[in-house]
Amino acid sequence: MEPLASKIRPKTLEGFVGQEHLVGEGNPSAGLRAGPLNIAIKQKHLFSFIFWGTPGTGKTTLAKIYANSLNAKIYELSAVSAGKADIKKILNEDLKDIPKVLFLDEIHRFNKSQQDFLLPYVERGEITLIGATTENPSFEVIPALLSRCRVFVLNELSEDNMKAIIKRTGLKMDKKAEEWLINMANGDARQAISMLENTNELYKKITVENLKNTLQSKFLRYDKVGEEHYNTISAFIKSMRASQPDAALYYLARMIDSGEDPKFIARRMVVFASEDIGLAQPTALVVANDVFRAVETIGLPECAINLAHGVAYLCQCKKDRSAYNAYGKAMEDVKSFGNLPIPLNLRNPETKLMEDLDYGKGYEKYSKESFLPDKLKNKKYLIK
Repeated sequence: MEPLASKIRPKTLEGFVGQEHLVGEGNPSAGLRAGPLNIAIKQKHLFSFIFWGTPGTGKTTLAKIYANSLNAKIYELSAVSAGKADIKKILNEDLKDIPKVLFLDEIHRFNKSQQDFLLPYVERGEITLIGATTENPSFEVIPALLSRCRVFVLNELSEDNMKAIIKRTGLKMDKKAEEWLINMANGDARQAISMLENTNELYKKITVENLKNTLQSKFLRYDKVGEEHYNTISAFIKSMRASQPDAALYYLARMIDSGEDPKFIARRMVVFASEDIGLAQPTALVVANDVFRAVETIGLPECAINLAHGVAYLCQCKKDRSAYNAYGKAMEDVKSFGNLPIPLNLRNPETKLMEDLDYGKGYEKYSKESFLPDKLKNKKYLIK
């Protein structure tokens, strides 16, 4: 049975809601240009691009509208489960003069090897790539592929956008239920539509109470940007901080099983290595970085072993937050005092005038005298 979100999905820009900065008609008399995707669709401009935005903001819908405008065949793959064989299958299909558009959802889940494989086909125009990601593409997509794609940022849907989409479902509810749903969905149209569909199937009536009961049921999966996501990563970090490897490994397994991006977990481990272990065991940062690189290179499911190895190591390291705390104190003074004058002896005398003004005068490489600005001479940030 076709999901409601798919049934009501618009096929043209005329029915699309939100992202006016990308698809808006513009107003020439007011000096406002049409959105870049509006122009590309109307001019049938064939090029590769990446959508970056939170879930439920229209990435899949816009990809399909774009492909339809080109009379292209669109292939939908998820980087979670797709691989090189799936790309080869698309390439081997003979469509004569029909363009091939690959919509690759969660492109950040493709590892470097898979992205390298895709690159030449995008370069030669054999495939027009539309990537979709909730993560910053500059961190997740290899530079060579990123340089061949334009990045479009999608914003969370506004309250008015959400109301328009909810109205399109045709399901009736009172104002309180609508307000609760919009607040819960937090700009995610797909989640709102799924909630409505599931509530209607379970209770045949849309009320706040019925919506809450549906939310607590198992109809909705783990939401990687929702409360469960933040609760679990919080428990994971705090378990490592407390040197409890059993708890940390449990929360790691829970995140992996729920479909969490392993690179997100690995990034948090790199931060943890400096924030919580720091000077107590500097090699922790080396290990955490190597775990991150292993995750990038290998991908799931095997990279879970690398993550577990890193977690067990970081848990057992001694902890020292002195460098992290010192940076925080230094930043407080920067915010409080602004750009205080740098001592003259620390300035480079790059011109004769600077030299005459005593720039660099009295500088000693290994001086015991504080190099801080005069107002902060007696400050101690790093306390061991």
